[in-house]
Amino acid sequence: MATIEPAKHVARTEALSAPFTVDDLLEIPDDGFRYELFNGSLLVSPAPTPVHQDIIFALQMILHAAKPAHLKVLSTVNVRASDSDFYIPDLVVVPKVAAKSVRLMFRPEDVLLAVEVVSPGTAAVDRNLKNAAFAAAGIPAHWRLEPGQGPALHVYELDGDSYAEPVVFRAGARADLSEPFPVSFDPGDLTDLA
Repeated sequence: MATIEPAKHVARTEALSAPFTVDDLLEIPDDGFRYELFNGSLLVSPAPTPVHQDIIFALQMILHAAKPAHLKVLSTVNVRASDSDFYIPDLVVVPKVAAKSVRLMFRPEDVLLAVEVVSPGTAAVDRNLKNAAFAAAGIPAHWRLEPGQGPALHVYELDGDSYAEPVVFRAGARADLSEPFPVSFDPGDLTDLA
């Protein structure tokens, strides 16, 4: 991780002008924050909480064990939807061939599933903005995990240009899913920290 003086960082990002582009993001030094773009607007998020990380890790292990050999389950990857739209989902499922060829950024058409774990500081973004952005990018499946709900898993499938109403699986009930591949788990098993 790059270390810089805070004053230099502020001056550097202030030198960038809105609307922002993906190329602008590449100019920002690595400071441990997540920088995403939504129609040229910059969204900055802190590092995830322990509960957030616990859920991501547990789900990644479940998906990894169930996935077919031609797919990969990856965390916190870059997805470039356009010059002014850039996302970092908590987890994605992508074809192995795409994972082998990508150097820095996936294309939305590479992503079969994007998963977000709702954080207290980014709840509105996780519930609304990312859902709409992933649908507009054509990502066929989106899962949203809500730690404060037990946790609960909200499963969205693309229906035209937007996601259909989610199917919700609460802690204590098994989610038997078929997309992007068959997998079954209880959302309540995703963390012992919630």
